[in-house]
Amino acid sequence: MPMSERRQVQLDRLSPPSPAIHVPHHFRCPISLDLMRDPVIVSTGQTYDRSSIESWLSAGNLTCPVTNVPLSDPSLTPNHTLRRLIQSWSLSLGLPRIPTPKHPASPSLLSNLLLQLPSSLSILLSLARDSDKNRITLASLGAHRVLLEIVFCADPAQALDSLALLASLSPGLPDPDCASVATNPDRLTLLSRLLNGDDVDARVDAACLLEMVSSGASDADHRALVGSADGVLEGLVALLLDPSPQQRSLRAATRALFSLCLVKQNRPRAVRAGVAEAVLDRVADLERGDAERALATVELLCRARDGCDAALGRGAAGKLVRAMMKVSNRATEHATGALLSMCAGSEAAQEEAVAAGVVTQLLLVVQSDCTGRAKRKAQALLKMMRHAWPDNDSFANSDDFVPGMVTEFGPF
Repeated sequence: MPMSERRQVQLDRLSPPSPAIHVPHHFRCPISLDLMRDPVIVSTGQTYDRSSIESWLSAGNLTCPVTNVPLSDPSLTPNHTLRRLIQSWSLSLGLPRIPTPKHPASPSLLSNLLLQLPSSLSILLSLARDSDKNRITLASLGAHRVLLEIVFCADPAQALDSLALLASLSPGLPDPDCASVATNPDRLTLLSRLLNGDDVDARVDAACLLEMVSSGASDADHRALVGSADGVLEGLVALLLDPSPQQRSLRAATRALFSLCLVKQNRPRAVRAGVAEAVLDRVADLERGDAERALATVELLCRARDGCDAALGRGAAGKLVRAMMKVSNRATEHATGALLSMCAGSEAAQEEAVAAGVVTQLLLVVQSDCTGRAKRKAQALLKMMRHAWPDNDSFANSDDFVPGMVTEFGPF
């Protein structure tokens, strides 16, 4: 069947937004098959919803999704006529009005606004919040350095606006700018003060900047300086455990802690600051990628001296068991690795894990499509805790046990 006919079949099978409403095919984006809100035209003449085609292009695709013809020009032209038709159709059916799209600013405009800093801060901050492309363009224009100077040298109001804008930019800080923060005690002190202050937005923005510095610095000693600054780790833990958490604050704190704990010198300090306990308390509230980072952080800290002891006091083994097979294969690998380190030095941890149902979970890991490393960790943990199984003979004959499955460590 030709591609156009296959796509028509897909469109015909698509459920409309309401049983009583049929969305015309030419109002749907050929990529997402959803009603277009900001239709744009590519160089081949095809129309797509802006968010869908931008995602397609940002993934490295250089062809038109429908025709598969190479795009001679990556620019996107708004299809105003189609947008007005969609808007009229929506209003005629009593549907909510589609907001007028905010198109990315031109690089020349953003460049001129950067030259007018700090007076143009509020405008730039609004533009950055409107569009991912604006943030990427600002970063490409070298906004980081001038914004850093405003954060640490301007009056408090301008400093906070500059910090908010800086924290939103993508990609992260260049290495020289990371070094300019990490090696400057006064700058770290200011960020720590903001991180431990009363302004929630400023706390989150400070956490974002600390993560950018610690992940962007190529020198491990610079990243260690960030982790050793007074109040940084403690402030991140407090942000993570805030009684009224938002996804933005959870994300900022989790990513900053993970980045800092990747540096070996920071791990003993992180253990003393209670990072392991805090991360485990919040792992169930995190989105997938951040839950993976959280469990990776726990695994890293369990390798640190006294790391397991610090995590054991709050039922860590049981929490790790409950996290297995719940998030992703990568999260399962990290949870299993943390349990392996924890149980290797503590019979109490083994008993707690067994009581939480770890044996069944480990068998599921071994038989799943998890990574080879996750399976090896699960096999080692099963062998380690064999003596803790309630009844080896009956267990070996149960439906959950597959004879010979842990061949790396010999037969059970």
